Amino acid sequence: MKTVDLNCDLGESFGPWVMGHDAEMIELASSVNIACGYHAGDADTMRKTVELAKARRVSIGAHPGYRDLHGFGRRPMPGLSSSEIENLIAYQIGALQAIATAAGHKVTHVKAHGAISNVACGDDMTAQAIANAIKAVDANLVFVVLANSKLVKAGERANLPMAHEVFADRAYEDDGNLVSRKKPGAVLHDPKAIAARVVRMVQDGAVVSVSGKVIKMRTDTVCIHGDNPTAVEIARGVRQALKDAGIDVAPFKRAA
Repeated sequence: MKTVDLNCDLGESFGPWVMGHDAEMIELASSVNIACGYHAGDADTMRKTVELAKARRVSIGAHPGYRDLHGFGRRPMPGLSSSEIENLIAYQIGALQAIATAAGHKVTHVKAHGAISNVACGDDMTAQAIANAIKAVDANLVFVVLANSKLVKAGERANLPMAHEVFADRAYEDDGNLVSRKKPGAVLHDPKAIAARVVRMVQDGAVVSVSGKVIKMRTDTVCIHGDNPTAVEIARGVRQALKDAGIDVAPFKRAA
């Protein structure tokens, strides 16, 4: 049976402010990416999210971003050096590793968040700094990379195990990059349309751009954003559609 991982970005609440539907999404995902306190989240939220994932036997990964709580890590921060990027990524991975250890769980992967990921997809220095940070912390951590991006090349150079990611609820440009959130239609919300789209992604190993161009992409894991208002409905629809298509949802296998 064909399998695919279903991942979700979670743990993005902060203090009394609640973001997303973490408990419901953890029931539907096979792996989750937990905010590490820079773009969102805090120590208590991280601990709660890790414990929920452990109880559900869901894999957990660090989701590091720029140090930008006000912008939710979705604003570029130009001017950072390679060493500064490596340090901010390593710091956040370490924070989640400590919380996970305290809760009796283990971090298995790393997926960059928001603007730093978007920048890295087209910038060799940023991509390599992220990969180098992961390798320096733990070379066995799986690097979750946007399929066909510069993150893939950086992961290869660092000799990291990788999982190639596509997005269920984001539109794609013709060059394979995600449509900027500043543009209309960048984020998708229709659960039925998204479910059908994901099945095609997995079956064909490809995504369809906003202009209708078919772009071949390796598909190890599919992301649904936890802050999408219809995230729970989307995840349920995607899981059912994959099941109906004979595709099993399971944590991703390490890709060379």
